[in-house]
Amino acid sequence: MVKIGIIGGSGLDNPNILKDGRDIEVNTIYGKPTSPLKLGKISDVEVIILARHGREHTITPTHVNYRANIQALKDQGCTHILATTACGSLREEIGRGDFVIINQFIDFTRLRKVSFFDEFPPGEAKHTAMAYPYSEELRKLLIDSARELDLKFHEKGTVVTIEGPRFSTRAESEMFRIWGADIINMSIASETILANEAGIPYAAVAMSTDYDCWKDDEAPVTWDEILEIFGKNVNNVIALLTNVIKKIK
Repeated sequence: MVKIGIIGGSGLDNPNILKDGRDIEVNTIYGKPTSPLKLGKISDVEVIILARHGREHTITPTHVNYRANIQALKDQGCTHILATTACGSLREEIGRGDFVIINQFIDFTRLRKVSFFDEFPPGEAKHTAMAYPYSEELRKLLIDSARELDLKFHEKGTVVTIEGPRFSTRAESEMFRIWGADIINMSIASETILANEAGIPYAAVAMSTDYDCWKDDEAPVTWDEILEIFGKNVNNVIALLTNVIKKIK
């Protein structure tokens, strides 16, 4: 049976969208996830919504318990995970409000636990393949749905995940562009790694809210600017995810 975990999910807990919604508190062997789990149905598909940074956005990117979040969804029997995130654009062609269906990541974090394997059982070393970390099945559904909804989107993009909570320096922003990153955020690589270790198909859609700080003709990004752009496009995020959820088999 299909059961979809949604991380981020701003607006999807609206009772007009989420049927039979209810909260449950859970714990895992890695501690508590960053929010209660919201259980319900979208288009008769069971979904579980988890707020990555807490429902009041009080948890900084470094201190999100990514292991507990992924483990909690696995414990609840999630067969797929869809994630949403705001991001900065590192490319002229990725404009404000554009969606990016991520296909690669660069992990530039330093302080996080991003493996379930603190140690290996004797003779059982675990090294998870990560060459293609995003589910192509889910990516195709996101691409097809974005096209059906006539959204402005990009079929692929490499995200660089930085530690945060600070934004990049100009030198860092330019370096990430040279490395081949297309967008930048503070969370997705960590989730992606753990979802792959957990064996759960995972895909992420990023919404560009700013141009980081590499563009000479743009003011450096601010948090208020991110919130404004995301708020204007939240209905598009909801439409995209609800469209995809209907198609997952």
